[in-house]
Amino acid sequence: MKQNIHPDYHEITVEMTDGSTFKTRSTYGKEGATLKLDIDPKTHPAWTGVHRLNDSGGQLAKFNNRFKGLGLKN
Repeated sequence: MKQNIHPDYHEITVEMTDGSTFKTRSTYGKEGATLKLDIDPKTHPAWTGVHRLNDSGGQLAKFNNRFKGLGLKN
């Protein structure tokens, strides 16, 4: 292996969305850094099976308003 080209591999703490933590090794940050997750397997729809399309005036509503006239016309 070439010397001095690989990132530092050290221990960090990962904080889940519910506040629980665990230690792992990573190249993220510095030794002892904390990685706070916004989405994790406890909250992501792919793992929870709960899929919501609640959009009140957000991107989905803007898209639908912008393109509501397009499409097949009978």
